[in-house]
Amino acid sequence: MKSPGPLAEGETGFDQILGFTLPDRHARGRIVRLGPLLDTVLSAHNYPPAIRHLLAEALVLTALVGALLKNDGSHLTMQAQTEAGVVELLVCDYRAGELRGYVRHDPERLASLGANPSLAALFGAGYLAVTFEIGASGRRYQGIVPLEGASLAEACQSYFAQSEQVPTLIRVGVRSDATHCVAGGLLVQHLAEGEEGRSRLHVRLGHPEWEHVAVLAGSVRHDELVDPALSLEALLWRLFHEEREVRVEAIAQLARGCRCTAEHYRSVLSRFPEEERAAMRGDDGLITVDCAFCSKLFAIAL
Repeated sequence: MKSPGPLAEGETGFDQILGFTLPDRHARGRIVRLGPLLDTVLSAHNYPPAIRHLLAEALVLTALVGALLKNDGSHLTMQAQTEAGVVELLVCDYRAGELRGYVRHDPERLASLGANPSLAALFGAGYLAVTFEIGASGRRYQGIVPLEGASLAEACQSYFAQSEQVPTLIRVGVRSDATHCVAGGLLVQHLAEGEEGRSRLHVRLGHPEWEHVAVLAGSVRHDELVDPALSLEALLWRLFHEEREVRVEAIAQLARGCRCTAEHYRSVLSRFPEEERAAMRGDDGLITVDCAFCSKLFAIAL
């Protein structure tokens, strides 16, 4: 497969997410393609290929699910974890178009798995936790499902089926080499008896409307999701051109959203008792904080 090559910051079609609805089918969806943003996030650590692919997929999923939230300060965190897996922690979050992610893993154990380890090999008996923090109300809720299936996308589909009871189809494609990565994703949901924003009634996987939409959306190919020559709008047209109406809207231009600052860490550390802060200080009297998301070091005087 051809290398994705370097991508220009702000290039049309990259690092953006679109929303769409199929009113006649009571369905809604999100479609995203990541490019320069993805390279920036992945460059924070020297991830091996399998972990780069895993984190790219997780960032696409986080963008797709996070963009279902209203832009009112709401926040989504997606976390995959296990007690004894090769991947010790995977965490991504999304807020108002800002995206970040990080993976902690055991390099030696990963090397023993070969070039293309399965999800089960990476996580063992892991779980996926999806946490929503609703900005307007301050309400927080979480759904947890086992990390089962061939991919994170399948586990995320299971989350919607088990925790939200919403028929959902998700497809993700990733293309990368040692230095550059492109990833794209499509999420489609059935909101039976009402469009987005209205109540969901009689939702079921066997609904004829959903079966029709799932067939169309499920025909998307991985190479289409990552093809820089194919705009997101053109891809939606390719999938749903037989529908009477497809409504498309720009949700967000995405950016890396690491929120680490010296002021933030100083505020956090100030909440610790002085005896604990004393134990954290180095010989220079400073507390050094390492941001896992972007690998920046902050020397805090406190």
